[in-house]
Amino acid sequence: MMHYRRFGRTELPMPVLSCGGMRYQYQWQDASPEKIPPESQRNLEAVIRRSLESGINHIETARGYGTSEMQLGWILPKLPRERLIVQTKVSPKPDPAEFRRDFEKSLKYLQLDHVDLLGLHGINTPELLEYSIRPGGCLEVAQELQKEGKVRFIGFSTHAPTDVIVNAIATDKFDYVNLHWYYINQLNWRAIEAATRHDMGVFIISPSDKGGKLYDPPQKLVDLCSPISPIVFNNLFCLSHPQVHTLSLGASKPTDFDEHLQTLDLLDRWDEIVPPILEKLEKTSIEALGEDWLKTWNQGLPNPEDTPNNINIPIILWLRNLAIAYDMIEYGKMRYNLLGNGGHWFPGQNAATIDQVDLSHCLKNSPHADKIPQLLRETHQLLGGQSVPRLSKS
Repeated sequence: MMHYRRFGRTELPMPVLSCGGMRYQYQWQDASPEKIPPESQRNLEAVIRRSLESGINHIETARGYGTSEMQLGWILPKLPRERLIVQTKVSPKPDPAEFRRDFEKSLKYLQLDHVDLLGLHGINTPELLEYSIRPGGCLEVAQELQKEGKVRFIGFSTHAPTDVIVNAIATDKFDYVNLHWYYINQLNWRAIEAATRHDMGVFIISPSDKGGKLYDPPQKLVDLCSPISPIVFNNLFCLSHPQVHTLSLGASKPTDFDEHLQTLDLLDRWDEIVPPILEKLEKTSIEALGEDWLKTWNQGLPNPEDTPNNINIPIILWLRNLAIAYDMIEYGKMRYNLLGNGGHWFPGQNAATIDQVDLSHCLKNSPHADKIPQLLRETHQLLGGQSVPRLSKS
């Protein structure tokens, strides 16, 4: 049976699993209705019906997800509106009038008179935060839409550094936040704590894909998470924290819910299931990488913008850690080869130019400055390969 949590000050009863809408659509660009294959629409409608049958009544999409909104608009009006929590997201723009036009297009595609949740999509940089919160900016437009009855609650989604997220939360102008936080990347816990203080809803983005490609895990990770799967472990890990309200499941077909739904019967017993797995994972990483490295590897590392050729040293070393400790090579390749193509969604470059730069100055505060250049070379050899475009560009 589905569990529900109060979604912060919205007071919405949010299912602990949400139906994310970035993988079941026909394509990543808008298309005319006649271009949508019937089988694509049948699949999307089967996903939505399976979601609702499972108690997952939060349907999440975005203006930036190509045909997702249009295709949802062909089924949502057929469903009982009072049962649905519908969220879309619109990217902040320098021109707030463009933001309004984009939202109106979203609402028209969805064939609804309002959305329950509107997220400012991708507040990933201080500049985008400024576009959002400055007088007359996109947030004010969202608040006008709220007064017009077209939006119930306003939030934001983010791939930003934690400080930017915390600054956005500190405005106290948002009702909820969509952010990244899961077992392999817990850096945003400070932002979740801030959201909790402001009584905001907390939605975790992509815990199974960005959270480790857990639908295709290496055998080593499978063994470490036994007797449950890596997906169920990660779900339990996240939901064992009451500050987290829902996890996004980017379903591309109806059966994608099945493994996640196994989480529900175990949720009340997380405290006996999760700790032994955490102990195995920590022990394995210490054996593979050394305790001193694990405690100190990220100390004093520069941001990409402060590094020659914008090499993203923290991300590269983090991916190396996962690859060596847990055999997460394929996940590492997926993320590593996105560097250079991710824009502000995944900033910085990979280590292809490591032999052309001097990192001594930017690494002066790192206790591992002497060995990091060689580790970057080794990681490039391990994970480097064909360039990977952002999903929305593929």
